[in-house]
Amino acid sequence: MMTPVRTPTDGRLSSLELERPARTDVAAIAGKYLSITSYRRNGSGVSTPVWFATEGDRLLVMTDSKSGKVKRIRRNPYVTIAPCSGRGKPKATGMPAHAEILPASEVERSKRLIERKYRSDLLFVRPVRAIQKLFRPEKRHEVTAIVAISAPPA
Repeated sequence: MMTPVRTPTDGRLSSLELERPARTDVAAIAGKYLSITSYRRNGSGVSTPVWFATEGDRLLVMTDSKSGKVKRIRRNPYVTIAPCSGRGKPKATGMPAHAEILPASEVERSKRLIERKYRSDLLFVRPVRAIQKLFRPEKRHEVTAIVAISAPPA
């Protein structure tokens, strides 16, 4: 089945059509790292490896509210996701998905889900982040944003 593709720059349907990937079950992605490709205004993709947790039929990702990926997702919620290595090398073919920034009221609950999945990794990451905050004062007041990733709307 052919699916029209939304252009990242203007949101209109383009004349280009791509074959829909066989797998569209976003919540079926397993592993430790997820590559999220969000799109710039000019249409070029930017891939970022992130930690994630599964909640029902969506994936939750924790990031800084001022990060580039949050700005790109606010402008264009259509992303491509794939399981990947810690350095961002994809382990499978990417699949289209829809991302949204969750309200602040859902941040704490979502952070707990992600922290539960990565509790052993956080033993090493938290001290490093604390040291970074000592030397970079602008990092001391970061606001956390949660990105929810789900299947693209039909």
